[in-house]
Amino acid sequence: MIRVYHKGVPKIVDHAWRRAEIADALVRLAAREGLHAVTMRSVAAEAGISLRLVQYYFHSKAQLMSATLDHLERRGHERWAARLAHLPAPPPARAFVEALLAEALPTDEASRAFHLVWTSYAVLAMTDPELAEQPFVEGPNRLERQLTEVLDQARTDGELAAGLDPAAEAARLLALHHGLGTGVLVGQRTAESAAGVLRYHLDRLFATPGDECVIHTPG
Repeated sequence: MIRVYHKGVPKIVDHAWRRAEIADALVRLAAREGLHAVTMRSVAAEAGISLRLVQYYFHSKAQLMSATLDHLERRGHERWAARLAHLPAPPPARAFVEALLAEALPTDEASRAFHLVWTSYAVLAMTDPELAEQPFVEGPNRLERQLTEVLDQARTDGELAAGLDPAAEAARLLALHHGLGTGVLVGQRTAESAAGVLRYHLDRLFATPGDECVIHTPG
């Protein structure tokens, strides 16, 4: 934070809060009109601040969108941590993976916004060199590495079905999840149906399925 003065009165400016405010405005705008319609000016109007202030924090639309993805990822981790708090410590590998995938499915406003923005960004980056330069794929890469570590430990503990490769299974889980998430967004399937497909896969991924899956969907 820094201290600035307005008419002689000191005012504390929290830069992290301001960046989050701008990112949230972009998410609302993208969810309502699509990421292709987002501009620096429209985000400023949505946030109720000046264009100059948005440009002070983000020098380009690509930088703003990349920062928004990071912001959404942090929010997702916070919600995931809340799910894990209700599980035994440390949680069984399957419960850990289920909690992660449940949070990642677009089943509510927050998770739907993450899926929508990330998928839209990926499509735009295919034809926009400036967007492609932003390291937005690092988020999924971090998640894949984390899943690989969990599945590797599950294999050591005898929880993973015999003969499976943790790295390949982590990649397959993410590919499955992204496909199911997109299906929910476009109305191909319901959130409940997507969760059922994940349960089916996890039943075969883990040697001892244990209790019924804890992936919950609204309604």
